[in-house]
Amino acid sequence: MGNDTSPFFFNLTMFVNLNNYRYPAFVLCFLLYAVIVAANLVIIVVILREKSLHEPMYIFILCLCINSLYGPSGFFIRFLRDILYNTHLITRPNCFFQVYVIYSYASYELTLLSIMAYDRYVAVCHPLHYHSKMTSKVVSRLVTFAWIYPALPVGTCVYMASRLPLCSNKIPKVFCANWPIVKLSCIATVFNNIVGMIASTTTVFLPLAFVLYTYTRIFLVCRKGSSEFKGKVIQSCMPHIITFVNYSITAFCDVSLSRLNLEELSPFVAIILSLEFVVIPPILNPLVYGLKLPEIRKRITKMLACQNTK
Repeated sequence: MGNDTSPFFFNLTMFVNLNNYRYPAFVLCFLLYAVIVAANLVIIVVILREKSLHEPMYIFILCLCINSLYGPSGFFIRFLRDILYNTHLITRPNCFFQVYVIYSYASYELTLLSIMAYDRYVAVCHPLHYHSKMTSKVVSRLVTFAWIYPALPVGTCVYMASRLPLCSNKIPKVFCANWPIVKLSCIATVFNNIVGMIASTTTVFLPLAFVLYTYTRIFLVCRKGSSEFKGKVIQSCMPHIITFVNYSITAFCDVSLSRLNLEELSPFVAIILSLEFVVIPPILNPLVYGLKLPEIRKRITKMLACQNTK
């Protein structure tokens, strides 16, 4: 393609030729998506139905599960279609829309996890002031902040990438991503890189630093507490720690993957590493909170028992 062009279609080049395995692969991925939807919906329904769970920690878990529906939907709906087709072309508007959905999903996840870390920090380090600090108004503001805060930097990066003249339309992934598109530019992308670094700092590194800070404070408080107190803190914080560590690892793998020459990797390895970013956290989150938190686990068991008796 010539210089200073704006291709209307992008070609996702990391799809492998499945041949006779196309339909089994479609069924497997569809079931995987169905599990993600079902698992998160169960947590959402339980928290919405039970008034006793209308507390800050569970409201944040509810938001996390909603985000776990939002991000994978932006990926799987297109991915399932691509499995069945030999060509993997996606229009320019749909590509940039998918970029925004997946990147905003990633940013929302980190922002929500940092807010949940703050909630655990207040609960452990300032238990007597928890209800005065985590009022319904404060919770509403934090949730609103979690959804609005990442939108501007992510939207800015996507908009700037959409304005670049591109010399190719080949994206070496199974979904549209910002950095591979920027690398197709026919012109220098210094400004895009600077804005991207600022966006990464505000949506990734700041939330990560905040979570590490809050857990450092929690750890220091636990050192002075009794064994019973430490046990309660671990029970309360462990689901969030597991979720945070799991998401950090998958996000790191995706960022590392975007900086590699994927064409030198095995297509199957590249696809698996790409999939874990939008598959593992949305599956693990509801399982961790559903199994680890006794209040949610008890309500799920009760709801299932009621369904079986009907």
